[in-house]
Amino acid sequence: MRISIPQTFRSKGSIVSACIVVGALVSAGLVLCNVVLYPRTDDAEVTANFIGIAPVVEGPVVQLPIHDNDFVKKGDLLYKIDDQPYLFALQNAIAAQSELEGEIENESRRISSQVNSVDVANAGEQSALANETRAADEIEIAQAAIARSEGALKQAQADESYAIGNFHRIEPLLTQGFVTEDDVHKARTTADAKMAAVDQANSQLQLAKASLLSASAQRQQAKAQITQSRAQVKESAHSVLVLAPLLAQREQRAAAVRLARYNYEQCSVVAPFDARVTNLTTSEGQYVQVGKQLFTLIDNRTWWVLANFRETQISRTGRGTAVDVFLMSDTSRKYHGVVESASFGVTPDPDVVGKFSEGLPDAQRTLNWVRLASRYPVRIRIIDPPPATLRVGQVAVVVMRPSHRDR
Repeated sequence: MRISIPQTFRSKGSIVSACIVVGALVSAGLVLCNVVLYPRTDDAEVTANFIGIAPVVEGPVVQLPIHDNDFVKKGDLLYKIDDQPYLFALQNAIAAQSELEGEIENESRRISSQVNSVDVANAGEQSALANETRAADEIEIAQAAIARSEGALKQAQADESYAIGNFHRIEPLLTQGFVTEDDVHKARTTADAKMAAVDQANSQLQLAKASLLSASAQRQQAKAQITQSRAQVKESAHSVLVLAPLLAQREQRAAAVRLARYNYEQCSVVAPFDARVTNLTTSEGQYVQVGKQLFTLIDNRTWWVLANFRETQISRTGRGTAVDVFLMSDTSRKYHGVVESASFGVTPDPDVVGKFSEGLPDAQRTLNWVRLASRYPVRIRIIDPPPATLRVGQVAVVVMRPSHRDR
């Protein structure tokens, strides 16, 4: 039996069907437009900067006031290593530095005395040179006096010879009455005077020779004094150079003090920023080694979301774009963020471009008909993150918000 449907009902059904199709198409268009203009992704996770804390010096841990997953503020004590050996090393370095400074001071005083000795030696050398010059002049004077005395002696000897000869000629003539007694007396007196003049000239010659010997001795003494003074100058100048090696050690001792103080200060380690302690793997009394990580600090000041967007969506993720962030652990709460940067490179897919190796490239010989868009990580900074809420590695959903030009 066949049921007939009125024409009115058929018209209404067609209209409803058409409206449903149109509504579906409009909804699909709106959803597609919204997805294209304001892309979103659930391939995202929360991250933050974190650092591994490892000791710079070794020794037993004497204080460990923190616990795993504790929140610490900047400047809070994280741990303390026994600092007694490093304190003793610092005191020893300071003592060695003080000892060196004392040696430098004593050596400086001695060198100052040596410098004065150099000045005295230089003055002595100049005085000896002057004495040598004066002695040389006196030698010339003495030599001239000797020559003059020798000439005077010869003249006196000639006068003496003449006076004696004259006396001997006159004396016999007195008995013959050719001369008077007065003439004989004058001749005798003249002969005696000439003899005395010879003695005096001889004495002057001996005195001039003695002066020459004295001047020569003074010159030799002056030369010896010059040699001695020059030797003293060289010795004193050599002593002045002794301070250079001590001064060269000053920076070395100062560096040793700085290093010892640095090691001593590294025994107590404080938090460099507000952070969360995680992966704590030590306790008080453990002997820790240099460079061996004890725990990790998660920087609680700044949080990001790394969201992987398809390459077709990267153009809508410009720097400064506003973002809504939802966490899988609490989808009802919305966090606000802003795009800081988008990556400019990912590792090429070897199934598409082949493998990069030495020699010739290894290109694929097959063609995949379905090509998936590459995904690039976009770094999104969360604005004003609430403390003690976010965790590294949380799954997030990211939705780009419209910019002013899109409104």
